[in-house]
Amino acid sequence: MTTLVVGRGLLGRQVAEQVRRNGGCVRTVDVPWHDHDAALAALVEATHRAAQVSGVWRLAWTAGAGVVATSAEDLAAELSLFQAFVDSAASWPAAMFLASSAGGVYAGSADPAPFGERSATHALAPYGRAKLAMEEAMGAVAAGGTRVLIGRLANLYGPGQDLSKPQGLVSQVCLTQLTRTTLHVYVSLDTLRDYLFVADAAAMVVTGLDLLARECPGTVVTKVLASGQSLSVAAVIGESGRIFRRRPHLSTRSVSGPQVRDLRLRSEVWPELDALATTPFPVGLRRTADDIAARLRTADLRVVGA
Repeated sequence: MTTLVVGRGLLGRQVAEQVRRNGGCVRTVDVPWHDHDAALAALVEATHRAAQVSGVWRLAWTAGAGVVATSAEDLAAELSLFQAFVDSAASWPAAMFLASSAGGVYAGSADPAPFGERSATHALAPYGRAKLAMEEAMGAVAAGGTRVLIGRLANLYGPGQDLSKPQGLVSQVCLTQLTRTTLHVYVSLDTLRDYLFVADAAAMVVTGLDLLARECPGTVVTKVLASGQSLSVAAVIGESGRIFRRRPHLSTRSVSGPQVRDLRLRSEVWPELDALATTPFPVGLRRTADDIAARLRTADLRVVGA
């Protein structure tokens, strides 16, 4: 079966690799994301070709340049393209995965943590509202008979994260440790988040697509994809000190914004996927640090060995 992976970021690359390891066929697409019309044409053509290559095919939508700090205007453009793609696709896959954000959609929930599939959703920022709108758009896809998996992802981390984005505490703490620069933290140190190693997340996504085959056409499954073990910001920083054998240079300053202290997660749907979150946090942190160190050396930057 052919799997078309849209998005070549942190998760998309790992999903493609996981499909290949499982013996599947992977197709990707070059998308000029900053040109709406050209991007839409590329996406529609990619789905057409995937359908031609394999009558039964799957789609993993892992794209998304937006983060919590992204402007409402940029997120609106991203959402507009996704909605246009949903409206314009000439053929739909047997199964589709959509990457959403647990933190984005539960940030303003009136329900207590930990948050799961039954918890009320309420976004505090344009980022979360965009994710909820994309989830809603999947209804039209399911109406065409596609089995849909919406994955509300915890905080992803691991090798290959884009260091230019204002996101990724784990990657940022590794980067500042390696370069002996200051880590700026703008939330309380007791802020709780669930950190999911990206290779584990990819295994969840691909296995989830496999599980969809047993569902009726048009079924929509919403699943929280998380490690199930939350850490405070202080614990993440402390673990980096143990791995690197030195304390990071730290600057703390609380700022107002769409951040909540407790975003612990749990899942009640497809618990067999939860068992795939097998990477201990110290191991994932070490792998992330090794990847960033290698990238820094390639860029011919001075790196202080860990």
